[in-house]
Amino acid sequence: MKSAVFVMSLEPESGKSLVTLGLAEMLSQRVGRIGYFRPVVREQPGGDPMIELIRHRYHLQQTYKESFGLTTDKTRGAGSPAEVDALMAQVMAKFHQLADRCDVVLVEGTDYAGASAAFEFDLNARLATNLGAPVVLVLRGHGHRADQVAGAARAGLGSLADHDAAPAAVIINRVDPGQQKSVRELVADLPVPVWLLPEEPRMAHPTVRQTAALLEAEVLHGNDDTLGQDVASVKVAAMTVPHLLGHLSEGVLLITSGDRADVILTATLTQHSDAGGRVSAVLLTGGLRPDGQVLEILDTIPGPPMPLLLTERDTFTTAAAFDNLRPVTSASDSRRIALSLGLFETHVDEDALARAIDVAESTAVTPLMFEHRLLARARADKQRIVLPEGNDDRVLLAAERILQRDVCELVILDPDGSVPERAARLGVSLDGAKVIEPTKSPLRDGFAKKLFRLREAKGMSRDMAYDAIASVSMFGTMLVDEGLVDGMVSGAAHTTADTIRPALQVIRTTPGVSIVSSVFFMCLHDRVLVYGDCAVNPDPDASQLADIAISSAGTAAAFNIEPRVAMLSYSTGSSGGGGDVEKVREATAIVRERAPGLAVEGPIQYDAAVDASVAASKLPESDVAGRATVFVFPDLNTGNNTYKAVQRSADAIAIGPVLQGLRKPVNDLSRGCTVTDIFNTVAITAVQAQHLARTQNPTT
Repeated sequence: MKSAVFVMSLEPESGKSLVTLGLAEMLSQRVGRIGYFRPVVREQPGGDPMIELIRHRYHLQQTYKESFGLTTDKTRGAGSPAEVDALMAQVMAKFHQLADRCDVVLVEGTDYAGASAAFEFDLNARLATNLGAPVVLVLRGHGHRADQVAGAARAGLGSLADHDAAPAAVIINRVDPGQQKSVRELVADLPVPVWLLPEEPRMAHPTVRQTAALLEAEVLHGNDDTLGQDVASVKVAAMTVPHLLGHLSEGVLLITSGDRADVILTATLTQHSDAGGRVSAVLLTGGLRPDGQVLEILDTIPGPPMPLLLTERDTFTTAAAFDNLRPVTSASDSRRIALSLGLFETHVDEDALARAIDVAESTAVTPLMFEHRLLARARADKQRIVLPEGNDDRVLLAAERILQRDVCELVILDPDGSVPERAARLGVSLDGAKVIEPTKSPLRDGFAKKLFRLREAKGMSRDMAYDAIASVSMFGTMLVDEGLVDGMVSGAAHTTADTIRPALQVIRTTPGVSIVSSVFFMCLHDRVLVYGDCAVNPDPDASQLADIAISSAGTAAAFNIEPRVAMLSYSTGSSGGGGDVEKVREATAIVRERAPGLAVEGPIQYDAAVDASVAASKLPESDVAGRATVFVFPDLNTGNNTYKAVQRSADAIAIGPVLQGLRKPVNDLSRGCTVTDIFNTVAITAVQAQHLARTQNPTT
């Protein structure tokens, strides 16, 4: 093990887990093998949620039992120094078993939910000292005066010094907006860097799914999207419907008896109202199930299904239990994870924090590093990206995550005026995004005139152009071409042709490039390779293959991958012949002529391109053989099958397809894409836009 970082707090509900998640994200960008360890955890059904979240999100090679030292039942009876020392020895032994396999271990201290606060602080501080781990101290601002927060920071740093622990930074979480300036002034003279994270009310809201789990309620109705909505407040629906309507607020959960069909149906209809006060769920009490006819009616109402939960508890006990609910971020709660990371990344200087905890960057590039560095690059020079398919729920969920992580500016097209209602029903916040309805946009006339000029020679009339602009694909393409946005991501609900055809007609290819092609970023366990073309061109000729190679090398360079291009074939060097080999040989010669500074080898077999020992015997003088980073396949059949074989057999992450060769970036999604696919593709498109802006306007 090379190092450890210790995160600890002074009291419960400090937001320590949010900081831990932010640190895990930051470390995953910088080191190859991170570990996660908790000295003491509570015994609970399903295990410790933070262990499961970090293990699954960051694909850690450690079991649940390897991730903690002791359970709280073992620490409760410890009183004498000898007993405490024995516990410390057990924790340290388990820690070192894990640490031997890691570059950095992130250690999250106790939750102050077991033994006394003094005992837990002492345990955390002694562990940090014995591990030689820098401490990130997390404090809670909410509910405390500014002077109390500053006093707690000084006291905490002093106590760490008394234990010979090494504080590296202080993060004050949940700071009330009105106190940020005062707190900042009062802690300005502390000897370590200090960052403040504002109080975010949404972090205190459990989801409907969490509410059901924590109250042990049965889910009678709902789906993944609606069960993922936040519960902002709770009300007991004991009054009649006309009186109830005046008391509804956005995201409210209604508690009522299962025989109140009027409340159930009214709650469902609020999801289709523009008047506000949409209900997040209805919790039925007393074990009384609604009549089957009521559920049948709910199934006929269009849109996402209203969640219905059922508990055996009575109404009073249920309402009291809700007051004690504490939301927990789980591995499947992508929206809360994005909100947490967005807060951390916006308010903490990650480079300064990395210096404070003295974490050196690894030379290897893991899939997580690639993905997170991609986000960092997108945020560093924010572009504006258009998402044409605002009537697809996946797009809206991805848009919220993009905005929360501050990846780029967004324009969302609304083809049928449904975006506000969809967003409300999903509980999605699109604050910061611009929503445009193409058929009502004042841009439509100008776009239609330009399209008519471009396509008049192809037989397009003015009326045809005006109608074509109503298509979100064409409208989005026009936004890109006019420079009103920097790139477009589409295809969740449209074919590849729907996405590429308007781009070819309007944006067109980069000067000197004859063909639009694609690459996949293949994220292996220790490096990222570029495969092209695996998605667009069935059988390119030699000249087109050369274009694909040069474009793929440019894409690799745009993403900080040094391009060393392997022109793949079933033969290496001059060892074989035949039409297919000659095509690759000719394409290689064209690449060398068009891009004389580019490192390229071909024809070359895959093993000679990646394996140094094979390369030494087949092409010992080559600068590319054994070290290739960009792999150009001779045809779509070979490329598509190879990327899928590597993806499945090597457990690689394939990001793409990423389109290349256009003057401005447009990327196509699979119609089976996930929210994460959309999120990653938007980040890629933003970085492409940055690169194209630099290469096309080198003085800017």
